Amino acid sequence: MRIIRNYFYTAGYNLLILLTPLLTVPYISRVLGPTGVGINATTNSIITYFLLFGTVGITIYGNREIAFIRDNRGQRSQTFWEIEILQLLTISCAYLAFLVFLFFEHQLQIYFFYQSFYIIAGAVDISWYFMGLEDFKKTVLRNMLVKIASVIAIFAFVKTRQDTGIYILILAGSQVLGNLTLWPYLRHSVERPNWRQLNLFRHLRPSLALFVPQIATTVYLALNKTMLWQMDSLTAAGFYDYSDKLIKLVLALVTATGTVMLPHIANLFMKQQLERVKQYLYMSFDFVLAIAIPMALGVAAVATTLAPLFFGRAFGAVDRLLMIEAPVIILIGMSNVLGQQFLLPTKQTKTYTISVTIGALVNIACNIPLIWFWGVAGAMCATLISEVCVTGYQLVVTRHTLATRQLFTGSLKYVLAGVVMFVVVYALNISMTASYLNLALQIGIGALIYAGLLFLLQPPILTNAAKLRTRM
Repeated sequence: MRIIRNYFYTAGYNLLILLTPLLTVPYISRVLGPTGVGINATTNSIITYFLLFGTVGITIYGNREIAFIRDNRGQRSQTFWEIEILQLLTISCAYLAFLVFLFFEHQLQIYFFYQSFYIIAGAVDISWYFMGLEDFKKTVLRNMLVKIASVIAIFAFVKTRQDTGIYILILAGSQVLGNLTLWPYLRHSVERPNWRQLNLFRHLRPSLALFVPQIATTVYLALNKTMLWQMDSLTAAGFYDYSDKLIKLVLALVTATGTVMLPHIANLFMKQQLERVKQYLYMSFDFVLAIAIPMALGVAAVATTLAPLFFGRAFGAVDRLLMIEAPVIILIGMSNVLGQQFLLPTKQTKTYTISVTIGALVNIACNIPLIWFWGVAGAMCATLISEVCVTGYQLVVTRHTLATRQLFTGSLKYVLAGVVMFVVVYALNISMTASYLNLALQIGIGALIYAGLLFLLQPPILTNAAKLRTRM
């Protein structure tokens, strides 16, 4: 099935993203130190705002629109050019605004300039087109090659604490290069535009409707680091960034389902196959719970040795942050299914927008007192609380459309297996010497325990897997 193949493509790339930091993060954290890491985290968080306002929701909107009309080559081609030219215009406006900001910024000016290549990369990003076609192979293979090249460049050119700028330039520059490599594939898929019939701005209003939830989502990622920088220190922002990065890397395997399912659900919705939409959604939600629960509990179980071992002694404080943030893996996994895989592709943008806006407002409201009293740990608690609000709201508003009990059919079995795994792995973690070999052993034992208990408990994921094997 195309869905399974696309999931493995996406999950495979996300696994590469997960594995490359095993090489680069320990090296970078030691070479650049907490201050260098904090500079990268802080400047990147500011650049994220400009990139966000430049894309104005076009990435998700373009993905969905191409999925709606992918069977009509002429209409698809015209829509692609309209959306891409609109993206070039909006990104250009964002870059001009950035140049004004750069003129007044003196403290970290050169680092901000290097980070600005992310904005340029956004202008030439057409991955949304191929995702809308459910052609994930091209985007994944391109990203893999660029990721490997950037890792090699980091080890070759980043040698001292003075190389923070080079590190940022490698990351941002590789993003530009990676996005450009997709353009040659267009000649076999897209026709030349009819310039007189182009209507760019018909896409602006609906993309702006998706812009609001993107703002709120990005607030989760960027605002905490910005507020930590202002209310605490660059070092605190670096601690938060590394903990959040590790959680998000693990989470990437969970949210790969959302990347794959959004265009597929959108296409089914346009064909009015609503029962199939629900069927896929229940299976996807169950799959996400089956992998998110053990991942969250697994990260919490090994956090006390993972942080200093992975990041270095200077980042020893990250272990507590990992334990606080670990439940976010489950919460974002659930909200990804409900939001990205159901609300957005079925044109319930307003409901999705309200959910993430609530999360952003709660995040800001909680950040101020919690960072003031608890510092970086308070920022983590604010993130956790905001994700609870997002997921909770989405569950409430979809309860009349989706059978909530069916969503959580196997959840108790996954929790039971996960808790048993956690107890064993945590006991091993605190009793064994901290080393990469022992860490790998603990993860392997945990995976075997969880898998063994699933075969004993027989949750829905095993039945669904058997059905998929039969179809294949």
